[in-house]
Amino acid sequence: MTYIKRGMESVVSRLNNQYPAILITGPRQVGKTTMLQKLMKDENRNRTYVTLDSLEDRSLAKNDPAMFFQIYKPPILIDEVQYAPELFTYIKIHIDKHNKAGDFWMTGSQIFKLMHGVQESLAGRIALLHMSPLSQKEIIGVESIPFTLDIGVLTGQQKIIGQYQSGTAVAPQIYERIWKGGMPALVSGRYTDRSVFYSGYLETYLNRDVRDISATIDSLKFMNFITATAARTGGLLNIKNIADDADINQLTAKSWLNILETLGIIFYLHPYSNNVLKRTVKAPKLYFYDTGLVCYLTKWSSPETAMSGAMNGALLENYVISEIFKSYHNNALEPFMYYYRDRDAKEIDLLIEGDGMLYPIEIKKTANPDKKLTRIFDVIDKSPLQRGTGAVICMAERIGAYDRDNLIIPTWVI
Repeated sequence: MTYIKRGMESVVSRLNNQYPAILITGPRQVGKTTMLQKLMKDENRNRTYVTLDSLEDRSLAKNDPAMFFQIYKPPILIDEVQYAPELFTYIKIHIDKHNKAGDFWMTGSQIFKLMHGVQESLAGRIALLHMSPLSQKEIIGVESIPFTLDIGVLTGQQKIIGQYQSGTAVAPQIYERIWKGGMPALVSGRYTDRSVFYSGYLETYLNRDVRDISATIDSLKFMNFITATAARTGGLLNIKNIADDADINQLTAKSWLNILETLGIIFYLHPYSNNVLKRTVKAPKLYFYDTGLVCYLTKWSSPETAMSGAMNGALLENYVISEIFKSYHNNALEPFMYYYRDRDAKEIDLLIEGDGMLYPIEIKKTANPDKKLTRIFDVIDKSPLQRGTGAVICMAERIGAYDRDNLIIPTWVI
């Protein structure tokens, strides 16, 4: 299988010289261990590798952490560390005693914010990173940089990425990426049957990770539930509607959504609000990290049907927002991203906050977006933050501008 260079490799190498411990979290099969094993070959230390998928090693780690570290001494790579949070206290003791950069590399298939034990035990001692499925820049082999609305940076990216664009059929290319998704095993060609891969991927989650969190889950109902969730990607979270479709109660639906978030399958975009903008809605919007999984669950049989189907707008929105999220995560940055919607039904797809500015963005499938799409940006003028450059991300072939404050950005450039 061809190795695909990951955007966060240089970040891991840099942090490895500063922090005693690095933890990379994210869904299974996105390439966490593959990347770290590749970096192990590049470093000069004789690093030990152990996976807690092994029941024998997991039992030792949970029941006798001191003995575990007598057998497996740092520097060490511990795979699937969420299975033994008992290790974190012993890692803390070792770090406090030796304080040697790069001693502990860890991966986990649960999001670190929701992983029990790590925040309390290793605060200030650990670099926390999140790995998602491949971004489009990683797939084509272009350096990952955080998304920005700086026109100079964008035109530079257009020049670099444009070398990999074939022809002018922008929308079909984008929906091909949306439909295929970003799982390394599919992108690299290790597996060529997408349906078989995603079917097995879901079985893995049902039989292993989901049951590790909640042993009482009904597999069939959970499949109905995750399908109902995928059908609502890009929409306001409505737990009752999801519960009704999956024939479960709302308490169960909320619990299962927490599981999907914990496992890095879904994430939320929360509404932007402040004391001035009091009429905004409160519900978050729901997205998947991998649009290929969404297309599989919602049964779009090809990129063409996804592009022309009823979910085409939601799929595009999910794709753009997840790509922007990945661009920050790959650079060890936490994105401050929101959406805007008020009770008068005025809505902005995406707001990015930074340096005291709010940057409004609309996402559209059209190749020729009308300037009137930017009128909605005026609603944030009442915000205490200054309005920054706005943009419409769309199917245009080239970067353009309505005026000095509002840009037109092709989806393939982000």
